[in-house]
Amino acid sequence: MKIRKQKLKNQSGVIELVPESLDDLWHLKYIIEDGDLVSAFTKRRVEGATDKLRPEAAEKKSVHLTIEVTGMEFHRFSNRLRVHGIIKKGIDTGEHHTINIETGSMIGIDKHWKPDQLERVREAKAASERPRVTIVTIESGEACIGLVRQFGVDMVSQITQPPGKQRGDFTHDFFASVLSALGKVVEQTEEKDDRQAIIIAGPGFIKEDFMKHLREALPEIAARAVLEDTVSTGSPGFLEVLRRGAVDRIVQESRIGREAELMDSLMREIATDGLCAYGLAEVLDALGFGAIDTLMIVDEKLRDFREAKAESGIDADDLLRKVEHTQGRVVVFSSEFEPGKRLDALGGIAALLRFRVD
Repeated sequence: MKIRKQKLKNQSGVIELVPESLDDLWHLKYIIEDGDLVSAFTKRRVEGATDKLRPEAAEKKSVHLTIEVTGMEFHRFSNRLRVHGIIKKGIDTGEHHTINIETGSMIGIDKHWKPDQLERVREAKAASERPRVTIVTIESGEACIGLVRQFGVDMVSQITQPPGKQRGDFTHDFFASVLSALGKVVEQTEEKDDRQAIIIAGPGFIKEDFMKHLREALPEIAARAVLEDTVSTGSPGFLEVLRRGAVDRIVQESRIGREAELMDSLMREIATDGLCAYGLAEVLDALGFGAIDTLMIVDEKLRDFREAKAESGIDADDLLRKVEHTQGRVVVFSSEFEPGKRLDALGGIAALLRFRVD
């Protein structure tokens, strides 16, 4: 994420941003809220005098508009965030319009910025300066390739080898298929960022054999690759790589690796009836005693609290401020990845405590 301009007073004002990746669009999904003013160049049908007789003939032109947000749609597989709203500045004031935010486009967001939203902007900017990480989990007959994003590991390719082949042909054909898929992934991501790292993980010796094959066939890619032992492959293998800190060692700080570690700590405390609280009632009780060391909340739960503040009676931002005022920290989990889904099953909110609350 690039920050082109920031003009805030008492956390209110405009920040102009340029999203550079799908991760940045995902961040914007949780930064932009209903009622915010979003400005951008956008396409809109502009009617001339002759077009009024034939509206379908009106041409779409690029115009700069400011809309007051009424809703959003995150189109993950088309790399687009659609922001709906009412036009406040520009042509056709008062009418509905949708701004399509894509990578490389500049938008201005005018709002009262909450601390976690400003943290998201800083995090997205810092993440753009780190290398991209690709994980390959591989065992006999199956390989999965995933891109590490800030909201999770996005599985982009899965290769399976039909059973019944002799080992020699089986290994050669299988490795060739995996190399082809990996080469395509690396080529696509290199168009956006040439700083890449690759983790090859899995049980047994297949990963070592594949690494040898990679060094012979694609030495420039092999030079960026490291090996990691895991028990599992596929999505469980991706999570295991994160838990082992392999991604952290490469990028220095990994959002999802941190979430996986915190979730493991929470589950250990739950299993031993230890220093933890989960569910809204328990968390609020612990907050009243100033016992929260780390508050964990799912991004969708936080947004739900904010949007339904009047109905639920929960002031999410006041809750976050109280945690920080008692020297606790707040971690917002991604609902897109396994740790966030596990936290959501516990009510979407939990805490690691400094001391037991009876």
